[in-house]
Amino acid sequence: MNQPIITVKNISKKYNITHQKGGYIAMRDVMANIAKKPLSFLKRKVNAIAGKTTKEDFWALKDIDFEVYKGEAVGIIGANGAGKSTLLKILTGITPPTTGKITMHGKIASLLEVGTGFHQELTGRENIFLNGAILGMTKEEIAEKFDAIVKFSGVEKFIDTPVKRYSSGMLVRLGFSVAAHMEPDILLVDEVLAVGDADFQKKCLGKMDEVTGEEGRTILFVSHNLTAIQNLCKRCVLLEKGKIKMIGETKEVIDEYLDNKKELVKIPLRDRKDRRGKGDIRFTDIKITNSENSEIVKSGDKLKIKLKYKSKFLENIKNIRVVFTLRNQSDIPVLRLDNLVAKNSFNELKPNGEIICETEKINLISGIYEINVVLMEDNEWQDFIPETIMLKIDNNNEKYNFKINPDKNFNIVTASYLFKN
Repeated sequence: MNQPIITVKNISKKYNITHQKGGYIAMRDVMANIAKKPLSFLKRKVNAIAGKTTKEDFWALKDIDFEVYKGEAVGIIGANGAGKSTLLKILTGITPPTTGKITMHGKIASLLEVGTGFHQELTGRENIFLNGAILGMTKEEIAEKFDAIVKFSGVEKFIDTPVKRYSSGMLVRLGFSVAAHMEPDILLVDEVLAVGDADFQKKCLGKMDEVTGEEGRTILFVSHNLTAIQNLCKRCVLLEKGKIKMIGETKEVIDEYLDNKKELVKIPLRDRKDRRGKGDIRFTDIKITNSENSEIVKSGDKLKIKLKYKSKFLENIKNIRVVFTLRNQSDIPVLRLDNLVAKNSFNELKPNGEIICETEKINLISGIYEINVVLMEDNEWQDFIPETIMLKIDNNNEKYNFKINPDKNFNIVTASYLFKN
């Protein structure tokens, strides 16, 4: 067997997280806590004033081992926080591993974040030559590829403008074009391509397929777009909580990933351990139906989202923001409902109760969607649970045959809706 072009052995990455005890406490919380447990409250306040902190070791990656061979396109998938981007940053040398060793053969180009590798004060033209020089190319070699890079990126009109004035989409187009045309042996691509529009994403995937199939170069591709991963990559790595759960044929790995998601959303909301936020207000249940309270939802139906919550407060809660985001199986947001932009938003909530969001007819195509829900108080995250629930939308050929129209960055569907409680 050929020698691997990338060898990752026992890679782990540890971060130290500091937790500061104390912080801002509202008057209503002070009064409630003093009434409940006066001694415990005083003890906590003394610790807060003293500035006592606790530290936690967080392993973003743990014992990662795999090999990649020349000409392979390998996908890396996993939920948010699984360690995908951390792994690519270690591979590019942006951050060192805590333990382990990486061996790579050949030139490496990466596209990890919008604007990575660009000098903001330089023009697009100057950055092309700068990036080429970093990859070890001569000025003549860069000049030979210059026209092809600019044409592919579609930023000809602004090529002599400082990139600090580029939009995020323009930066991504130029960055990918430079990375793909400079002929690196290894190309590392993160989810940054999702910033581009649908046509450019398709163009990038075609270029990456050409790079591996015709030119024999190697690609590591991190993406939530499972369709793109399946079309481009024959082999895939599934990360879960910083560890490799599975390596294998792409379809099998994707099926395992989706099965894990389905099992996760079966856990009652009150028992979910992957939630984030301060936790003074917590979601306890969520239910999605159509306007007639049927759990069978079809394209063109009105949605009714009911969300139950509990809080530690005794009085009504003010300055509340609730956001529902529906994401398709490629993890692209397609519908966002936000009480701050709703036509009729509530101003405050009871300490415990139910929030209801009702929409007009939604033009979402049939498929499986995940719902993320966020609740904030005074711009502070109280509760967030990723992939709170999965919603299946059936086709309704008799009345509706909608297609999503791409926006600049995302395929966002707009709908009239209101919140109430």
